[in-house]
Amino acid sequence: MSIVLSQNLKQNQKLSLTPSLKKSIDLLQLSRYELVQKIKQEIEDNPFIEKIEDYEISSSINDDFNFEFSTRQTLRESLFDQIEDFRLDEHSKKICNLIIENINEMGGLDLSVEELEKISNYKFTSKEIESLLISIIHKLTPTGIGFRNYKECIMLQLESQNLSKKLYNVCSNIVFNDFLDDLEKIKKNLVRSDEDLSLFNLALKEIKKCDLSPGLNFEETRYIYPDLRLINDGSGSKIKFIENDFPKIQIDENLTNNFKKDLKKNKNPKISEKIATARWLLTSIKKRNETILKVGEYIFSKQINFFEDNPIKIETLTNKEISEQLNIHPSTVSRILRNKYAETPKGMISLKSLMVPSVSKSRNITSIQLMKLIEEIIKFEKKPKSDKQITIELNKRGFNLARRTITKYRKQKNIPSSRYR
Repeated sequence: MSIVLSQNLKQNQKLSLTPSLKKSIDLLQLSRYELVQKIKQEIEDNPFIEKIEDYEISSSINDDFNFEFSTRQTLRESLFDQIEDFRLDEHSKKICNLIIENINEMGGLDLSVEELEKISNYKFTSKEIESLLISIIHKLTPTGIGFRNYKECIMLQLESQNLSKKLYNVCSNIVFNDFLDDLEKIKKNLVRSDEDLSLFNLALKEIKKCDLSPGLNFEETRYIYPDLRLINDGSGSKIKFIENDFPKIQIDENLTNNFKKDLKKNKNPKISEKIATARWLLTSIKKRNETILKVGEYIFSKQINFFEDNPIKIETLTNKEISEQLNIHPSTVSRILRNKYAETPKGMISLKSLMVPSVSKSRNITSIQLMKLIEEIIKFEKKPKSDKQITIELNKRGFNLARRTITKYRKQKNIPSSRYR
């Protein structure tokens, strides 16, 4: 058998996510509130960006609406925010972020420190991860966050209660007792006097107060800042981007030009990067706001009946349809819809809530419209019709629905089954 050396050329396609593209994607999915905070931070950090003060607000914007609304920050977002208060170095911050990314909705840590070390490609040691888990993550709120087992969850919460040393020790002895499922055995082992009994009962009360899923009860209020406003100027409804309170920025051209002259003689990568970042930010913010407006205009043009007091006429609408109509990638549409809101005569509405998929593959019909049809069929029935009979009737009209779909939406309207009608 002979070995032959040969040269072969092969062509294939590969998508590379450049740092600039990744930043643009991240910017696109920021809410207005988050973007405003980012702009403020960039103004502080980048000397080549300056805010345009006392700019005039466009007179075309109607200020009829003045709402104050709030939304809840997620547990993970809150934990990331709290990490910033510790002023950690970049290495420690990355470890804490890795831990937070693996905390589940109940507040528990899904992976062991050894597993976290492995998924970090051994950039961080298990010893470092353990240290920051105990010294930082376990100090975050809600208390008990980052627990690895229920005993640790309870003890973290007890440690924050400022209990007396005696009471804390009794609590600890109960929690770490081998007979945790048999309180009578624990009581027999720990109680020797009336004082012990009193402490034991008090310890049980403290333990029962502990939340075994601290993450589920997390609530934090954050104000919503809408990007769009639906107005009626007499000639019909129009959607506008809200310029009010949105910081306008520009490049400090004098400073930039002065540095450009120096950079020709003495190259400074950090200064060049700051200038490039400033220009990128201006372009990306402009593109982001234009895309939101474009997507918003299309959504509201489709759902205008909903805002004209005819909610039953809300149209089916998907990311794919917007993508095809506006020539935008579906993933871009998905990111644009994330945490974006509009002020309307009906109140504050998220753009995502106006995306209504069809419950039928053969005909466009929303869940609201289907419930209305089911209601009408039942209203005019001479003899109670079963879900199967309703399904057959609607399928004759070309809806191609399953019986379980009819059952689901009948129940949502709180209509009893044919047996009880």
